[in-house]
Amino acid sequence: MGDRFVLGGLRPRPVQLVAPLLLLAVLLAAVMAESQDYYNLLKVSRDATTREIRQAFKKLALTMHPDKNPGDASAHEKFLQVNRAYEVLKDEDLRKKYDKYGEKGLDEQQQGGRYESWNFYRYDFGIYDDDLEIITLDSGDFGKRRFSFSHLQTEANVSLSQWREFAKEMDGVLRIGAVNCGDNNHLCRSKGITSYPSLFVFRAGQRPEKFNGERSKDSLVHFSMKFITTTVTELRQGNVFSEIERAYLSGFSWLITFCSDTGDCLEPGTRQKVAGMLDGLVKVGWMDCASQEQLCGSFQVTSGATALFPPGSSLDQPGSVLWLNTLDSREIYNRVIDHLPDLELLTGDSFQRKLAHHRWLVSFTFGDRSPASNEYKKLQAFLRNDHIQVHVCLSVTFCVSFWLSVALCSGDSLIDSSFVALVCFSVPLTSVSVLSVGKDVLYNIVGFARDSVRAHVTTLRPDNFPSDRKEPWLVDFFAPWCPPCRALLPELRKASIQLAGQMKFGTLDCTIHQDLCSTYNIQAYPTTVIFNGSSIHEYEGQHSADGILEFIQDLVSPSVMVLDPSSFSERVKGRAEGQIWAVDFYAPWCGPCQALLPEWRRMARMLSGQILVGSVDCQRFQSFCQGQNVRAYPEIRLYPGNTRQSDRFMSYNGWNRDAHSLRSWALSSLPRASVDLTPESFRSLVLSGQDHWVLDFYAPWCGPCQHFAPEFETLARTLKGEVRAGKVDCQAHHQTCQSAGITAYPTVRFYPYLGTRRHEHSGEHINSRDADVIADIVRQRLQQLSPRLHSKRKDEL
Repeated sequence: MGDRFVLGGLRPRPVQLVAPLLLLAVLLAAVMAESQDYYNLLKVSRDATTREIRQAFKKLALTMHPDKNPGDASAHEKFLQVNRAYEVLKDEDLRKKYDKYGEKGLDEQQQGGRYESWNFYRYDFGIYDDDLEIITLDSGDFGKRRFSFSHLQTEANVSLSQWREFAKEMDGVLRIGAVNCGDNNHLCRSKGITSYPSLFVFRAGQRPEKFNGERSKDSLVHFSMKFITTTVTELRQGNVFSEIERAYLSGFSWLITFCSDTGDCLEPGTRQKVAGMLDGLVKVGWMDCASQEQLCGSFQVTSGATALFPPGSSLDQPGSVLWLNTLDSREIYNRVIDHLPDLELLTGDSFQRKLAHHRWLVSFTFGDRSPASNEYKKLQAFLRNDHIQVHVCLSVTFCVSFWLSVALCSGDSLIDSSFVALVCFSVPLTSVSVLSVGKDVLYNIVGFARDSVRAHVTTLRPDNFPSDRKEPWLVDFFAPWCPPCRALLPELRKASIQLAGQMKFGTLDCTIHQDLCSTYNIQAYPTTVIFNGSSIHEYEGQHSADGILEFIQDLVSPSVMVLDPSSFSERVKGRAEGQIWAVDFYAPWCGPCQALLPEWRRMARMLSGQILVGSVDCQRFQSFCQGQNVRAYPEIRLYPGNTRQSDRFMSYNGWNRDAHSLRSWALSSLPRASVDLTPESFRSLVLSGQDHWVLDFYAPWCGPCQHFAPEFETLARTLKGEVRAGKVDCQAHHQTCQSAGITAYPTVRFYPYLGTRRHEHSGEHINSRDADVIADIVRQRLQQLSPRLHSKRKDEL
C-alpha cells in the first residue's frame, strides 16, 4: 500500500506489482466479507441514487427499529448496522471512500451510535419522496442545484398539508425544496436555521429572505408572488397593436385575458402566476373592457374571456385562436403548452441541412415519445440567448446511428431510456456532452447546456491520454452507471470554465478503457487525478466545482506545511512566542488519515493568518513519530503560543473530523478578540459610545450559539481595527436582550456609530452565521455610510 500514495498523490502501478496487488485485493475482499456490505444491508444496488437509498432505509427502519422489536436483544445492534450503512451511503464523500477502501477508509470515531425513535421514521423521514413538486435536498446537492427560487422546509413538519398544497399551487412558478434538519443537521446549522419549520426564498446572487407569516397556503402564495417579476402588460388603444406586432415579429404568441362585468376574467395574481409559468414562451396581457369597450369589440369579445393568439392568427379563421374556458393557472399552462409548435424532429435530411449550426441540444427518446416533450418546449425560450437550437430525435434508424456517433465522441457507453446530448458541430463531430434526465429535468438541462457550451472538457482515450504532457491536466475516471459520476460531470464543466487557460480537463470511461484505468489503480468511481508533468495527485475532496478549485489552489499554494524532523524542531518546537501550530501525524496507508486530508487542508485555509498548520508522514519518519509518542493515526495535536514549554500540546479527541469542527477546536486556543458586555457596558459603549459594534446575542444553553461562538471570534479578529465585537449573555441579562428586541439565539446585530447617540432598537439584524459573509455585509454597510459619516465629521469641525 505504501506504493500507492506519494505525498498524497497517486502513482502508476508498476507491472511487477500486479501479482502482489491481486493478492492484496483478495485479502481486502475477504476482510469485507467478514463485515456486512452496506449496499446489501440496505438491499440497494451499487448505482442507487440518494433518494433510492433513503427509501430503502426508511422501509428497513419501520420493521427493524428496536421500538418494533422489544423482545429481540440484538435489535439495537442490527439497527445500528443499517443506520450506519445509510449514514455513509447517503453522503457523497463517505460513499466514495467506502467504495474505495471499505469500512477501513471511514473515520472510526464517526460510527454513529445514535438514531431517532420509530415515530420519526414513520412520520418525519423521507416525507417528500413521493411528492413530484418537492425536491428533498441533501448536503451534497443543495449547493449544486441551480435554484431560481426555492423554499427550504426544515425538520418539524407543521402544516404539512398546507405546504403540499402550496407546492402544487406554485409548481412551475417556483422550485420547491425541503431539507430535513434531523437528517442534515450540519447543513441547517450552516444556513442559520434556529427554529422549525423555517421557510426561505433563495434567489441567485441575493440574500435569502425568510417567511414569517401565518403558515397557510394562501399566506405562502401571497409571500411568494412578490418574487415573481414577469411582466403582465395592460393593453390599451394606444399600445395594443404595436405590442402585439412586436411580439409576433419575434415569434411570440399573446395570451390575453379580457376583463368585463360579465364572463370570466383572470385575477391579477393568476395572471402573474401564468406569466411566470410561461415566461419566455408567450407574452401575457390583459384588457379592461369597461374602459376599452371598442377595442375589446374589435377582438369580438363582449364578456370576460381568455385567449391565446399565435403569430399570424386571425379572428376570421376559426381554430387559429385558442379560447380558454378556465380560470385555473395549471390548466391554462397545460393547454397553452400543448398548443405551441412542437420541437423540430431531427431526421437525416434536416441533419445535413443544419450542419452549419454549431450548437444543438438534442433529446434522444428510445421508444414512445417522452411525456417530457411538452416541457422541452420551454428550453427554446430558456436557451434562446445562448444561441442553442433544441431538437428531438425519436427511435428511428437515423437517430440510433447518430447516437452511436455521439457515444463514440463523448465516450459515454450508456444508452438510457431518455437522455439529452449537447452537440457542438464542426464536421466531423468534435464535442459532445451527455446528460441522463430525471426529476427536476428542465432546470438541470438548461444549466447543463449553458455550462457545456462554455466548458472545456475533453473525452479521453489511450491515444490522447495526457500521461506525458507538460501542461497540467485534471482527469476524471468514471463509469456511466455511477450516480456520483453523473453528479460530478456538471461540476467538472463549471471548474473547467473558471480555470480555462490554466488547466485542461478530461474524462475517461473505465468501462471502455479498463486497461488504462487499471494502470493508475482506479478502484472506485469517480476518481479524479491531477497530472502535472511528472507529479500525480489524487483528489480526495468533495466532488464539487468549489472543492476542485480549492484542491488545485492548494497544490499551487499549499496551506499545509509538510514537516520533517528537522523542520518540526525548527518551526514547531522553536516557534515564536504567541505562534500556534496544529499538526497532523499520519500514515499514508491509513484510511481515516486519507479521509482527513481534504478536511485538514480546508481547515488550514480557514485558519490562514491565525494558526500555522503542518503534517508529518509517520511512515517515512517512523522513529521520529515514535519519539514523539505518536501511537495511533491520525494523531492531531495543537502546540500553543506559550513557548516556555515548547513540548506541551493538546490532542484532538473530538467526535467529528470535518474542517469546521477542527477549526473550532483550534480557535479555542486563541485569546478572545471579542468582549463580554453587561447592561451597563452595553449602554455606555454600544448605545452611547463612538465606535461601530457588531454583537452576538446568545444563551449559554443554546446549541447553535455554541457552534457559532468560534465563528464570531473569527469575525472579531477579521474586523479588528474597523469594528468592535461584543457578546451579550441573554440568560444573565434577559432585560437587555428583551429591550433590544432579541427573540432568537444567536442573533447578530450591527450597531454603526452615526455621530449621534444610538437608541436601543437601532441595531441592524444580519441574517448569517458565516464570519466572511457577516464581515462583507458590515464592510458594505460602512461603505454606504461613509459619505454620511464624512459629512458629520466636517460639521463637527
